Amino acid sequence: MKFLIMNGPNLNLLGLREPDIYGKEDYNALLARCQRVCALLGVEMESFQSNHEGALVDRIQEAMGEIDGIVLNPAAYTHTSVAIPDALKAVQIPCVEVHLSDINSREAFRRHSFVSPVAIKTICGKGFDGYEEALRFLYDWLQKA
Repeated sequence: MKFLIMNGPNLNLLGLREPDIYGKEDYNALLARCQRVCALLGVEMESFQSNHEGALVDRIQEAMGEIDGIVLNPAAYTHTSVAIPDALKAVQIPCVEVHLSDINSREAFRRHSFVSPVAIKTICGKGFDGYEEALRFLYDWLQKA
């Protein structure tokens, strides 16, 4: 089994960008934590981060036939992109949407997700723990499928 951890714009700046909202740990710490969880589950892990919507769409399309599940934090594209959920629908790879902050308790424009309707689950407001929950949920979901 192989999972793809995908992160959208500005997540490469974790630890620097608004640490009161996104935490003080950096992006490498997030990936290391995801890698530890995947190792415990016996799952291969790949990661991808881009600040560009088209690059995220391209990587989703490339995942077809090689990735069993996606954990995706689309970041700002959550609220603006139709192309990302369209790509997820096209490849039909199960996806768990994750957000470090609780997008439902922030600014009004952040409360709508174009990705949630195509995700098998959305996890918000749990920081790095949300990624661990997403990985475990995806693993269990695929085991039952």
